[in-house]
Amino acid sequence: MPNKKLNKDISVKKFIICLLVTFSMATQAKSAFTSAQLEKLSYDFVKAIDARQQPDTKIEDIEHYISLLADNFIDEHIKYKFTYTDKVKLKEDMIAKMAGEIIFSEIKIDEIIIGRNATFIKMTETIKGKPSHLNKVVEYTKTNVLSVEFNDKGLITHIRRHHG
Repeated sequence: MPNKKLNKDISVKKFIICLLVTFSMATQAKSAFTSAQLEKLSYDFVKAIDARQQPDTKIEDIEHYISLLADNFIDEHIKYKFTYTDKVKLKEDMIAKMAGEIIFSEIKIDEIIIGRNATFIKMTETIKGKPSHLNKVVEYTKTNVLSVEFNDKGLITHIRRHHG
């Protein structure tokens, strides 16, 4: 008799594990975005980055950018060893940057690589402006690579910025 009970317990455990694995896979499959959706989310994000650093940037542009972020987000600037995790602080810093003068700013997407609810964006950024903390105009063109992760609502949960 003990063997039958043991076999029954093992069978029930296997059944439960199979159900959990199946449910987990179905949940993950449901939350995945298509390549086209991820590409659009990425283009929208880069467009929002560009809009918040224009000569005519408004606070609404900054608020739109922040609206693309999940409540629990991480924005890592790898080269500078700096991370944002607070939307209020991020907004304050972006508004403070508006005190500088932007003469010209353009971001061009060079390439997007799409993964599962994540993208890698290679982009070239050209800016000419006078930051509020400098006494001179600065102009540069650089290529940056971003990895951007999205949650099941399409909001950004993690950005890793690899500055050129």
